[in-house]
Amino acid sequence: MFLPESLSGKATTYTLNQWTALNRSLDDGDLSIDNNASQRAMRPVAIGRKNWMFVGSKPAGHRAAILISMIASCKANLVEPWAWLKDVLIQLPLGAPLESLLPNTWLASHPQHRRKIAERRKLERQRCSDD
Repeated sequence: MFLPESLSGKATTYTLNQWTALNRSLDDGDLSIDNNASQRAMRPVAIGRKNWMFVGSKPAGHRAAILISMIASCKANLVEPWAWLKDVLIQLPLGAPLESLLPNTWLASHPQHRRKIAERRKLERQRCSDD
């Protein structure tokens, strides 16, 4: 038994209070037991902070952030970013509905540009081994 105010006691109390959340990955095999994927997703942001200070101006930084967000959205939806961007730049001047150009809706009409799950997993493994 631990004293409640000891470090071991506090750790035990914390664990017991979080027990349901800690066991959630056991109920659903698709859930990761760690947060490595989210940390890997944030790594480019941390690295970028050092590089983006040379973007030129505040408006240029805003435009760069928009482009980076669009590419990240493509990756999250397993859309080939360059195929999507090329098509969007063609469709925008033609007045295509903006909703149809979002990566998740665009993919339904362009299934040939879906990134392969195996390819994505391979890239994730490469990133893990680079860390």
